[in-house]
Amino acid sequence: MLSDMRVLIVEDETKIAAVIRRGLEAEGIAVDAAATGEEGLWRAGSTDFDAIILDVMLPGIDGFETCRRLRDDGVWAPVLMLTARGAVSDRVTGLYGGADDYLVKPFSFEELLARLRALARRGSVERPVVLEVGDLRLDPRTHQVWRGAAEIDLPAKEFALLEAFMRRPGQVLSRFTLLEQAWDSEYENRSNVIEVHMRNLREKIDHPFGAQSIETVRGVGYRLCRPG
Repeated sequence: MLSDMRVLIVEDETKIAAVIRRGLEAEGIAVDAAATGEEGLWRAGSTDFDAIILDVMLPGIDGFETCRRLRDDGVWAPVLMLTARGAVSDRVTGLYGGADDYLVKPFSFEELLARLRALARRGSVERPVVLEVGDLRLDPRTHQVWRGAAEIDLPAKEFALLEAFMRRPGQVLSRFTLLEQAWDSEYENRSNVIEVHMRNLREKIDHPFGAQSIETVRGVGYRLCRPG
């Protein structure tokens, strides 16, 4: 699967970029590189990439702004952000800006490769500006959710779960699939983590509106029901 990929590295530290490039090319992955956010935007806009590895601390526009501009420009290749800044607030900023995963330096190449595999499994599906299922609407770019005219405030995990459902309305999503979509390889290792977040999600998007849009399929997973 990885040997069919084309990856863009946006990293201004030449040694790090070279190590990542050599490792990816050894896996049969085609690699392009950029040293600034501006160059990364140009390359991503002119070539279809299967994934983008994006450093946060770049000269000129930083990785957060680069990621936001990529999404604004309609570039929806999965983005893996690299940074020495490991604070939760930085990770949240990156994810809210449109990143798909986050890796803190120093990291092992094996972990980077595993995260690329996870991103490749998701695929690079072009995302509409706003997802709509019945009277539920979700904007991936601005991290907003509405039921009818009422805006609903969701924390990051519940937003990621709802987005996974709204991209596949009517499909049953397994617990493993939901863990992969919302937690990547750093999901909380508790048997009931999905159940807890699903209960919280229903309390916010269904119960206040007398709706029952998320269905439990016993022994399999959950499904967002299509309207009538």
